Amino acid sequence: MSHSSVPSLQFENSRRQLIRMALPISLAIFIPQFNFVINNIFLGHYLKDSLALAVAGITGVYYLIFAAVGYGLNNGLQTLIARRAGENRPEEIGKLFSQGIWIGLLLALIGIATTYTLTPWLFDLLIQDKEVLQKAIEFLQIRIWGLVFLYVYQLRNALLVGTNQSRYLVAGTLAETTANIVLDYLFIFGAGGFPELGFVGAAYASVLAEFIGMFVIYLVIQRKGIAKRFQLFTDFTFDRGQNKLILSVSAPLIFQHAISIISWQYFFLLIEHHGAIAMKVSNIMRNIFGLFGCFSWAFAATTNAMVSNLIGQGKQDEVLSTIKKIMQLSTGTALLIAALLNVFPQAFLALFGQNDVFAIEALPVLRVVTLALVMMSVSTVMLNTVTASGNTRISFYIEAMAIVFYSAYVYLVSEYFFLPISYSWMSEWLYWICLFTPSFFYIKSGRWKNKKI
Repeated sequence: MSHSSVPSLQFENSRRQLIRMALPISLAIFIPQFNFVINNIFLGHYLKDSLALAVAGITGVYYLIFAAVGYGLNNGLQTLIARRAGENRPEEIGKLFSQGIWIGLLLALIGIATTYTLTPWLFDLLIQDKEVLQKAIEFLQIRIWGLVFLYVYQLRNALLVGTNQSRYLVAGTLAETTANIVLDYLFIFGAGGFPELGFVGAAYASVLAEFIGMFVIYLVIQRKGIAKRFQLFTDFTFDRGQNKLILSVSAPLIFQHAISIISWQYFFLLIEHHGAIAMKVSNIMRNIFGLFGCFSWAFAATTNAMVSNLIGQGKQDEVLSTIKKIMQLSTGTALLIAALLNVFPQAFLALFGQNDVFAIEALPVLRVVTLALVMMSVSTVMLNTVTASGNTRISFYIEAMAIVFYSAYVYLVSEYFFLPISYSWMSEWLYWICLFTPSFFYIKSGRWKNKKI
C-alpha cells in the first residue's frame, strides 16, 4: 500500500467529513435493522402461525439487550481508538482491538449461559400466555448463538470508524443482509428443498447471516491492508492493563445500553398483557425505531468518533461547532423521515400483511413514534458528545436517571391504569427529554475539556 493511499487518522471539522463518515455508518446500522424488518415481513405473511409476528417483538427486543452490550463495548473501544488516532499513535490501535475481542467473546458466553438458565425462569414469571412463552424460549435458545459472531463483527465498527475508514463497513453489511433475506425465505417457508421451520427458521437464518457478515468484513480488513497497518492479529496475549483501560471506558456504556434495552423488554412484556394486536403493533413500532432511527444512531456514532478525535488533537474549542453541524444534519434527516411516514403511513404498515384492525390500532401509535424519532435525533448526538469526552460514568448516570422515569411511566400507564398503547409509547418522549437535558448542561459547563483517557 502506497503512503498516499493511507487515510489520515486525524479528522477535519467539516460537513463533508461528517457526511463521508455518517453515510457508511448509517448503512452499517441500517442493515441489521433491515434484517429485523425482513424477518417480521416474512413472519407476518407466514399464515400457519398467527402468533409469530407478535412473539417476534419480545424475542427481538431480548436479543437487542445483548446486542446493546456489544454496542456499549464497541462505543467505548471506538472512543479509545479515535483518541489514539487523533494523537497519531497507530501502534496502540491493534493492541486495543485484540483485547476488545477477548472481552467480546467473554460477554457472548455470559449471554448464552443466561439465556439457557435465567431467562426461561424470568419469562415464566412475566408472560401470561404459555404458548407465547414456549415459542419465545425456543427461538431465543437458537438465536442467542449469533452473539459470538455479532460481538466480533461489531468491533469492526470501533476500528473502521475510529480510524477514519468507515467506507469499508459497507461490504460486511451488504453480505449479511443478502444472506438474511435468502435464508429467511428458505428456512421459514421451506423453499428450495429446505425444511419448513416457520418461526424458528428466522433464528437460524439470522445466526448464519451474522457469521457471513463477520467473515466478509474480516476478509476486507485483511485485503485492504488494515490488519497489517495496525498489527491486528499478531498478538492476542491477554493484556491486563489494556483490558482495564477498555473496561474503564466501556463498562459504564455496556451497562448504560443494556439497561436501556432491558427497560424496553420490560415495556414489551407489559404490552403482552394487552393482547396479540397490541404486541404486533408494538413490534412494528420497534421496527420503525430500528429502521429509521439508524440515521440518528449513525450521526451519534460520528459524534463519538469525531469529538474524541478532535480532543485527541487538542482541538477542544472546535467541539461545539462540530456538535452543531452534526445536530443540524441529524435533525433534518429525522424530520424528513417523520414527514414521509405521517403522509404515507398505510404504505409502510401494509408491508406486514395484517388486516384493517391492525392498521387502525397502529396509526395513532405511529404518530407518537415519529415525533419520538425527531427527539431522538437531537438527544443521541448530545449524549454521545458526553461519551466521546471520555466521561462515560456521567453518560451512564444520565441514562440510569432516564430509565427510572421511563420505567415508572410505563408501569403506571400500561399496567396500573391500563391505557391504550399509544399512551404507553409516549414514554419515548419522556425518555429522550431526560437524556437530552442533563447532557446539554454538562457539555455547556465545559467540565469535560481536560478529561484524559
